[in-house]
Amino acid sequence: MNPPPNITDPLVLFMPSGKRGRFPVGTPVLDAARQLGVYVESVCGGRATCGRCQIEVQEGNFAKHKIVSSNDHISPKGAKEERYERVRGLPERRRLSCSAQILGDLVVDVPQDTVINAQTIRKEADTRVIARDTAIRMCYVEIEEPDMHKPLGDLDRLKIALMKDWGLKNLEFDFYLLPQVQGILRKGNWTATAAIHKDADSDIARVIALWPGLKNEAYGLACDIGSTTIAMHLVSLLSGRVAASSGTSNPQIRFGEDLMSRVSYVMMNPDGREGMTVAVREAVSGLVDKVCAEGNVQRADILDSVFVGNPIMHHLFLGIDPTELGGAPFALAVSGAVRIKASDIGLKLNQGARLYMLPCIAGHVGADAAAVTLSEGPHRQDEMMLIVDVGTNAEIVLGNSTRVVAASSPTGPAFEGAEISGGQRAAPGAIERVRIDPDSLEPRYRVIGSELWSDQPGFAESVQATGVTGICGSGIIEVIAEMYLSGIISEDGVVDGSLSMRSPRIVPNGRTFSYVLKEGEPKITITQNDVRAIQLAKAALYAGTKLLMEKQHTEHVDRIHFAGAFGSFIDPKYAMVLGLIPDCDLDKVSAVGNAAGAGARMALLNRGYRREIEDTVSRIEKIETALEPKFQEHFVYAMALPNKVDPFPKLAAAVKLPPRKAMSEDGAAGDATPRRRSREERAARRGRD
Repeated sequence: MNPPPNITDPLVLFMPSGKRGRFPVGTPVLDAARQLGVYVESVCGGRATCGRCQIEVQEGNFAKHKIVSSNDHISPKGAKEERYERVRGLPERRRLSCSAQILGDLVVDVPQDTVINAQTIRKEADTRVIARDTAIRMCYVEIEEPDMHKPLGDLDRLKIALMKDWGLKNLEFDFYLLPQVQGILRKGNWTATAAIHKDADSDIARVIALWPGLKNEAYGLACDIGSTTIAMHLVSLLSGRVAASSGTSNPQIRFGEDLMSRVSYVMMNPDGREGMTVAVREAVSGLVDKVCAEGNVQRADILDSVFVGNPIMHHLFLGIDPTELGGAPFALAVSGAVRIKASDIGLKLNQGARLYMLPCIAGHVGADAAAVTLSEGPHRQDEMMLIVDVGTNAEIVLGNSTRVVAASSPTGPAFEGAEISGGQRAAPGAIERVRIDPDSLEPRYRVIGSELWSDQPGFAESVQATGVTGICGSGIIEVIAEMYLSGIISEDGVVDGSLSMRSPRIVPNGRTFSYVLKEGEPKITITQNDVRAIQLAKAALYAGTKLLMEKQHTEHVDRIHFAGAFGSFIDPKYAMVLGLIPDCDLDKVSAVGNAAGAGARMALLNRGYRREIEDTVSRIEKIETALEPKFQEHFVYAMALPNKVDPFPKLAAAVKLPPRKAMSEDGAAGDATPRRRSREERAARRGRD
């Protein structure tokens, strides 16, 4: 057993979980992971024979975490590890955590390819039918053979055939095809299929690929590069069918779990930008391999691609330094749509394959928000629609056919499990649903990987393979909302310590109290700090929404759409109880899944949608929350559950909300008489008056 840590012990941060702790020098990395509840597989009992416990040390200055991590801060390879490497082999930079010991501060990455209980990437394509008008056309032609009396080159006769049969004028050819044309035409016995690329607003058509004879396969990629996950769809350009879908964790998490920490990493480390660009491009390339294998497609048959992402992901994917996005005025290097060859960024598809990135709306509202807007179409209908993409940086769009406004709100990573004591990303074993009995205060829950609730027969057997390892975003939202509905926390988010007389689930924790959600190993507890982290995140999101509502001169919204993989698993009722979103008819609040991926597919399959979103983005009004004087006022009121001043009549008609209960910060209950307002509330009220 290791001695208790002290402030002088090395600080170790595990990614992508974000869990951290101090450990004495000489502690095996595997032991540190286990003490923090970080899942690192080991089936050999630490004998360095199975190789399942591999980790990587990330080097650099991680300013957000106040950690300078170096390979010098981990012990050299010992005899056991060297024997394993000699016999089985270790990938470059990998170490066995059972043998490697902590010598100094470390940022440790647990590679997802070694984790059986890896994060569940839930970003499947929707089933909508998209009218096809792709930027790529496949054109089969029969070419006139060479003639001594007609001294035209083979390329020129190919042009004539394409103009005659397909009406293609102003044809240009990718240069790499010129040395290949004669061989291709002769191999096809003077027949060929040309892939023609033509944008909707361009008069120029370009031959980007050429095959002998008839070629009737052509594919494209639609990819959403999120700060946490990357989702990719392989789509037939001829039928519109999704041939394969796959997703993976964004490996940039090892450099920082939120966007600003990644910008900080770039600023603090000379090769930081290049490292993150390489990481995300390698992850994208790996996904191409996966979808090609699943769809039985060759890379050379992929001719077009559409990518979306938030501004920082957008810049890093393109190899652009995102430093300017780290502070006001949050200047984008490029805001309009990007049209390049896929090979320009080293993406190996067909040699002539194209890449299109949707325009960014503003410095913190990116191409992913543009894709969501294209998918859901607030600008196409009369209802006032609110679109919320909940992530480490929430993006909010509000509007109708008359006017659309947008903003970003810094919610941080709390909704994804980071900064929560028992939090983790969505993976098998994570609690995703919670219910609390209002009388006994006893909980029941469901975990990813099992359809049973914890109080049902057979639950223990159903989770035997994964265990119950933590609580993910949807579970965090539900447990906080259920704690409020059952009276465990007040409207101000204070855990009611007096309930400890009624239930052993309420336990003291220093000057505050906590709620024990699950006993055993690991013990999962919702602390006062956990509640505060969720309050801060949801208040930032709601305050951003309120600003947009004020800009639209409306006090209500007609419809709310949750976008993103996380949004797909948020129960609208609990989101509203928490005060994450404004009051609305619950039957008009829905999850729309990976709408950014859907928007990318629309732009891939119909070039008219590219023109539509470029025009729409030019008219969207961006509201910068940091510059709005009323943001702080809205933020303070939004700290309460569901809100200190805004009424929720539609929610109250559907859900029995508890009576207001005044609490002090130490969890002591009082009556419901007016209390002394906090300094922040008094300042906000003065600003409003």
